[in-house]
Amino acid sequence: MHQCEFFLLRYVPDLVKDEFVNIGVVLSDSRSQFADLRFTTDWARARCLNPDVDVELLEAIHSEIRQLFIAGGATRENISRIINDSFSNTIQLSPLKACLTASPQEEIGKLARLYLESSRPKGISRPRSARQKILAQMQEEFESAGVWASMWKNVPAARYTHNGDPLRIDCGYKPNGVVRLFHALSPATDPDSAKVLAFSYPQLAEGIYREERASAELTAILPEVPEPKNDSLQFALATLERSSIQIGYLPDLPVLADRARRELRV
Repeated sequence: MHQCEFFLLRYVPDLVKDEFVNIGVVLSDSRSQFADLRFTTDWARARCLNPDVDVELLEAIHSEIRQLFIAGGATRENISRIINDSFSNTIQLSPLKACLTASPQEEIGKLARLYLESSRPKGISRPRSARQKILAQMQEEFESAGVWASMWKNVPAARYTHNGDPLRIDCGYKPNGVVRLFHALSPATDPDSAKVLAFSYPQLAEGIYREERASAELTAILPEVPEPKNDSLQFALATLERSSIQIGYLPDLPVLADRARRELRV
């Protein structure tokens, strides 16, 4: 039998009420050197606490912590450091608990079902937004190129602009004196997203030059080339271009991922 330890990741949208929902579980076994993370894919319970929950932000937390497991540094202390540095008290860790099991691999599955699954019938889930679909394809292409683990994820603009800036750029990397950033956009479903990105980018670029001593290049990834007669989408493109934001589309991702592979020398 294996004497294991586990703890939960809790989403706490309101610190005053101190209400939370479990969104992840980490199990480790020092004897077999087993350690793994399971994260929820069902955000129904989180939405019950906060209808405006930023699911993309929480999924970005999963991505950042998963990189620790890939790199072999997934200790409780390192996970806590990521959460404290980037996500304040919105995510909290539960106290450690012990469990005795014959199979750590099977045990973490049981814990995930116990702590993370809701009572929603299987097979029923909220569909991804258009932006989430673009972001998922971005991650898939960068993973296929072998560079996703080496890239920055969920980059907080506040690091380079002002405290309290809520914008987070999906991903990026820094090769040879330039910071290349990528952000998924779906102007057709979120018409204001292009204006928000265009408004923020000049200050973001200035901050990157100041803090990183590097120029910035931001590419907005859109689902497809808009039709010339679609005035609202053409306006979005013009708004992005006026702020020196480059525009890419989903078919361009393999080329962008291959460039990242070459520049990061993976």
